[in-house]
Amino acid sequence: MPSQQKKVIFCTAGVLSLACALGVVTALGTPSWIKATFLCKTGVLLVNASGQELAKFTGEMQYGLFHGEGVRQCGLGARPFRFSFFPDFLKAIPVSIHVNVILFSTILTLLTTVGTAFFMYNAFGKPFETLHGPLGLYLLSFISGKLWVAMTQSQLQSSCGCLVMILFASEVKIHHLSEKIANYKEGTYAYKTQSEKYTISFWVVFICFFVHVLNGLLIRLAGFQFPFAKSKETETTNVAADLMY
Repeated sequence: MPSQQKKVIFCTAGVLSLACALGVVTALGTPSWIKATFLCKTGVLLVNASGQELAKFTGEMQYGLFHGEGVRQCGLGARPFRFSFFPDFLKAIPVSIHVNVILFSTILTLLTTVGTAFFMYNAFGKPFETLHGPLGLYLLSFISGKLWVAMTQSQLQSSCGCLVMILFASEVKIHHLSEKIANYKEGTYAYKTQSEKYTISFWVVFICFFVHVLNGLLIRLAGFQFPFAKSKETETTNVAADLMY
């Protein structure tokens, strides 16, 4: 593939990685991962509410990885509330899973940022034009190694993005995170989750997962093999050469 086309491919991959890094950083700090509605079971049972009356007992909330806000309703008017996971919910939530979601999100951000630097350096760096001799050869070998690192990082980034989504989804669905938040320190009323939907921050991570997969395909399109991939022809040639000697 011509050098100019390789530059365009690496530059495109770098821009996509930079956009993903900014998107994940923004997603980490915003309370827009989940939007949920919950019903006050105690109030509904007390007044035997049904139909349109249920709206007076239906609250809602939205939250992210660090904080959130919502409104509780149990027939006596809206009660707004705000909360933060640290330190408010340390005893109410599966802390290990939640911390791992934050950890892998941070690792995803770091890998994406470093990957952006690798892509841009491979697109615009030209050390061979200024260095000659053994030093230039060593540096060129180092640059080839950077291409391998970029491919490996694309795979790691995809893995981290997938882990973030799986862990967060399990925390919300299996461990009933929204219901635990709604019932936190509510001795009188009991709430049950009615609906949950993922919002923009979660889908940013979802899109980043596919962007990293796309980056790996772009690197392959530029003519570089995936890490640990060995062609059968090369192996056959090596075996034949060994037999000759």
